[in-house]
Amino acid sequence: MCFLCLIGIGILIYFVHQRPSCDHKGMLLSRNNVQPARTPFYIVVVCCGQRVQETLVMIKSAILFNYEQEYLKFLIFTEKEKDDELREKLTDWKSILPALFDFDILPLNFPSQNEIEWKNLFKPCAAQRLFLPSLLTDVDSLLYVDTDILFLSPISDIWNFFKKFNDSQIAALTPEHENENIGWYNRFARHPFYGRLGVNSGVMLMNLTRMREFNWEKHILSIHEEYKLRIIWGDQDIINILFYYYPDKLFVMPCEYNYRPDHCMYMSICNMTDSSVKLIHGNRGYFHADRQPLFKIIYESMESYQLGSNANTNFLMPLREALNRKSVNESSCGKISTEVLKIATKLFGNSY
Repeated sequence: MCFLCLIGIGILIYFVHQRPSCDHKGMLLSRNNVQPARTPFYIVVVCCGQRVQETLVMIKSAILFNYEQEYLKFLIFTEKEKDDELREKLTDWKSILPALFDFDILPLNFPSQNEIEWKNLFKPCAAQRLFLPSLLTDVDSLLYVDTDILFLSPISDIWNFFKKFNDSQIAALTPEHENENIGWYNRFARHPFYGRLGVNSGVMLMNLTRMREFNWEKHILSIHEEYKLRIIWGDQDIINILFYYYPDKLFVMPCEYNYRPDHCMYMSICNMTDSSVKLIHGNRGYFHADRQPLFKIIYESMESYQLGSNANTNFLMPLREALNRKSVNESSCGKISTEVLKIATKLFGNSY
């Protein structure tokens, strides 16, 4: 009997010592306790031309806001000459946070027929995303983002939309516009487009398994052949045309998951569901221009942050101070500073 008691006590001691330490939110206190064996959250980006730094800052933002410590896997399609620069920086970051993320750098791969035409459609290499279903055959689902995207919320937030897909939906996008008076597609497009105002392709959840079953790329090639002389925005136009014909295949996300200057530069037209910007999109060069300084300040704050350092003192506090500048407060988009800071304040505001 005593022998059985000793065994029971030994088992109890083992489980007590094996249980990971958690804070009040149940988070692992040691980031290195994350187990890579879990199914990764795939984030895909295409990096061509002068986009290496933007790509790295985007990746940094995803890692910084990965508060729930999901295991991230970045798949980066790029030109051969960009490989070393990307690999060097990402390897450095991985040495700091070895169990939080991994990455693969992949070569560009377009259909052999019309390869040059596809590569130069709209922006260099942007059309690569159209062929992900056949290039990533072992991946079920992923989040595609343009290089000029920054995460201001955990990836698990946007990833939850996959659970809201019905049986027919294969992808999720946000509207291109919220107001018909300034919409582009409804005023200028010479081809069909999704819904009233079209969709923006800068942030895209993709269920590759369903896309393959749908013969996605067969439809893409057919649309390109028919409409290539009438499209302006390249792959985004092709995606709009496809979902015009198959609207049941698309899930539409709220605008705060792809917040752009168009949402605030004339008037505030993004009605956020919980008053917070989740992903911000500095399209048309707004991360590098002073036209709406809020976008540039957010980008530069993320760029300056040293991954692995204190997020409150080295990211949130400098960002909050910069957003209080007169140039921001007097700009149209400066009015959403609170919405930009909301999630960061919640996640990092009490860390010292």
